[in-house]
Amino acid sequence: MSLRWFEGGAGPTVVLLHGFGGAASNWTLVAPALTRVARVLVPDLPGHGGSSALPAPPETLDPFADRVAHLLDEPALVVGHSLGGVVALRLAARRPDLVRGLVLAGCAGISSATRSAERALTLVSLVKPGKHASRWRRAIARRPGLRRLAFGSISVADPRALAPLAANGFLAGSGLYTEVRSAGDALVRSDPRLDLAQVRCPALVLHGTRDAQVPLRDAFEYARRLRAPLRTVADCGHLLIGERPEAVLDAISDGIRQLDEVPVEAEAVG
Repeated sequence: MSLRWFEGGAGPTVVLLHGFGGAASNWTLVAPALTRVARVLVPDLPGHGGSSALPAPPETLDPFADRVAHLLDEPALVVGHSLGGVVALRLAARRPDLVRGLVLAGCAGISSATRSAERALTLVSLVKPGKHASRWRRAIARRPGLRRLAFGSISVADPRALAPLAANGFLAGSGLYTEVRSAGDALVRSDPRLDLAQVRCPALVLHGTRDAQVPLRDAFEYARRLRAPLRTVADCGHLLIGERPEAVLDAISDGIRQLDEVPVEAEAVG
């Protein structure tokens, strides 16, 4: 199977992991600015973007984390949005030698195991609204009224204020995926709280106060269990990496500054 990723910049390694149904293009307002201070790796998760699907439907998100691990030749700060946050946690638990820090932005995983979340993920997998909207992404990105129809209040707090470049990045990614149902099923079956004690690296939790997809209480629980600071972003919804890229970049910058304080593991942990 193939995995597509993008790389740029120099300095400490930072990995950016997108959410369910997304792609590397979701980070279009974050990655370019970040390359000025870091070596940035932005993969398409299996079944998403230009990456092929896993050979068989996985029971857990571990195979997704393992694919990301294959990209890394040195320990990194791993930044995950939504589904990407849960993949980042699995990577930190399974390969602590490769993860020196975490930034969890709108991290899914806790409320994702509810029946309503399962129905929503299944519906998205079957109907594929992002794929249909992606055909008209340039027109949608340019027009505030169309951005409101495409994103609504469930994705962002103010669709009209979403930058056209960010809107295009989200819609472009949604048009590329080939198989996301297995990722949704594995997310529903996962309860990351069971393994949070295995996460030894520093973490920072970032969450929009108006996130309609992942409730703010989930962010508080992650912060409590990881003993991590929580930063809330006012008037911001679930797609905070596009709505408030400056808040995401600030969090990543703080994570980079902490890297020198984190010892690098001498041996890989299987």
